[in-house]
Amino acid sequence: MTNLIDVGYPLMASNEDHPHGDETVGVPITCDNWRNKQLNEAKDKIWSEIKRCFDIEENRRDHCLKLAGKLLRGFRTFLSTTFLRDTEGTFVDAELPSKYASLISPKEWETFKSKRKTQEFKSVSETNRQRASSPAYPYRKGRVGYGRLEQSILTKENSSETSLPAHVLWKEARVGKDGKIKEDVQQIFEKCETLSQSIVPYEDTDCRSILSRALDVPEYSGRVRGKGFGITQKSLNIKKQKTPSNKELQQTLEALKAEVLELRKERERDRAAGFKDTSDKDSINCNFQPTIPEGISPCHLYLARPTYRMVGKGKVHNNLGELLHTKPLPTGSLKVSVDIALEKDALLPHPDDVSDATLLGDAIGSFVAWPTGLIIVGYETPTKSKAKDKGIAREIESVASQKEIPVAKKTEISKRTGAKKKNPSKYRACLHTYLETTGISDGCVRLIPMDGAIFGFEYAEPLGKEDFDQILYHTQLSVGVINTYMRYLYDKLMGPRGLEQRFSFLNPMKTNLTEMIRKPDEVRTYVVERFMADTDREKLFFLPFNTGDGGHWLLVAINPFKEIVYYLDSLHNDWTTYPAMKTIVDTIIQTVRAQRKIQVPKRKANNITWNRVECPRQRNNIDCGYYTLRFMKETLLMDRTDIPSDYFDEYRCAYYSKDQLDEIKEELCQFIIELQVL
Repeated sequence: MTNLIDVGYPLMASNEDHPHGDETVGVPITCDNWRNKQLNEAKDKIWSEIKRCFDIEENRRDHCLKLAGKLLRGFRTFLSTTFLRDTEGTFVDAELPSKYASLISPKEWETFKSKRKTQEFKSVSETNRQRASSPAYPYRKGRVGYGRLEQSILTKENSSETSLPAHVLWKEARVGKDGKIKEDVQQIFEKCETLSQSIVPYEDTDCRSILSRALDVPEYSGRVRGKGFGITQKSLNIKKQKTPSNKELQQTLEALKAEVLELRKERERDRAAGFKDTSDKDSINCNFQPTIPEGISPCHLYLARPTYRMVGKGKVHNNLGELLHTKPLPTGSLKVSVDIALEKDALLPHPDDVSDATLLGDAIGSFVAWPTGLIIVGYETPTKSKAKDKGIAREIESVASQKEIPVAKKTEISKRTGAKKKNPSKYRACLHTYLETTGISDGCVRLIPMDGAIFGFEYAEPLGKEDFDQILYHTQLSVGVINTYMRYLYDKLMGPRGLEQRFSFLNPMKTNLTEMIRKPDEVRTYVVERFMADTDREKLFFLPFNTGDGGHWLLVAINPFKEIVYYLDSLHNDWTTYPAMKTIVDTIIQTVRAQRKIQVPKRKANNITWNRVECPRQRNNIDCGYYTLRFMKETLLMDRTDIPSDYFDEYRCAYYSKDQLDEIKEELCQFIIELQVL
């Protein structure tokens, strides 16, 4: 690109002023507007010179010419700084440098100097200098550029992806040589992560990128933040969404009404004809659902009354013009063939007039109409393990079962735990549909029965609308959701595998920081009783610890037999952050030691081992609850009462992926549906 210095050639100069006469048409250093149409001839010459020297595609013309304009501005700045200012920054009335006499005419030089003397130029120059000298979030990768930085990161991680999210690349570009990230940069990154989790793509009407929203600063139309020079919204195919006007919405509504009315009239004409000729009506099936794959697909069949539950399996026929026994399907339904009836006595949502079938068991092997909202497509029923760990679904077992899967390489385990499913939101979609159908209002609750073996006492855990919304919309988890997942772990992992002999839970409602400060005696009594119930064997107790008032979640895993406490905090703090918690736990262990009549020297009375585990780290202010649940699950899957200080090799990673967090939500939703408490 050195040939672009030719931008110094004058454009407006007369032949007698210009040393080259009329041989060259160039751009004068006095040009202040690169978009000036009078520069088109010079730009054409610059582009032809670039193509003569470089093999470059025509669609890169705009980018190269923008770069030429950037070089021209840099050349002008170089002339001003080098020849028109002294060491103190005072203006100097210098002569035309002989080095550039062949490029710049004396007339242009005088005009150039006079522009540099004006108060307007000084004001603009000072403003730009201050802005450039103290950027809010300075780029710290020198001349590497976003493109080469992105490529180096992808190569280093051996990633199959072709690009990184803009906010991830933006953060990496602000990491210094020491590897440290400034707090304000980390805060913006975490805000981006929070937005990426909370935004629903098909409901999003804001055309700005996640990074732009997090920074909340004005954007220029010709660039994309976090992508570097030369990248525009057009080149990334980022189309701005125009909000329709009220008039347009009204027109769309009227068109839909007219279409529905016409379809109703068509159906009435079919009924009046007595369904004698259906061949002409095959293309008029209002029940075709674009959200369900066209053709024949395996499916699960659900009913919503008296509880939302799966009652059978079959195949859904989603074809245009599909009829049921020569008759149109009921509105909002699709044709289904029933293969398996899990509840044979379940009433059919639409009784079959032809076969007189009213129960699902009577419809096996035949076709029935089934409401579209109660059909879940494309899922196989989880099979039971043939191993001795009976009662646990294979889809749960396959995550990382020590008994079923030999210890594998870290990359193999990470692929297995982070693999995307065909539809990762299957059960969340079911739960969301049911909640909308039943219309659970604020203040209403559903009760989750808690067996006395889980927390040491029997009770019912209330879950309200806000608790379900936390799972569906990925917000901070409440203690009710945490406790429900612990019952899931007890039912699905601990019970079937006999792990209740090696692991147990402490109720976080009774052991959070607020309770420890207000009612320390009650907390000590509860935990000591739990520990003393199993004094003849080594056991690891999980305590999901909350900082109080809906604060941060972390995991404290206690082995009272060995007097070891494992501290897993997804914010990577240590136990000194919560001294009241450490004091209570130490006191409890010492009390248990005394009740077990274990004698230790006085100098070793406080020798309780606290191990801070380098667990995966959360990247926003929401995920702490999900991380805490994964820590417990992965420890149970490993079946180990000791947690390595650098975490388990099979699950070690910098942070959990979105799929790994979604896995927790899917398990919660499936478990709630199976409990039939809704």
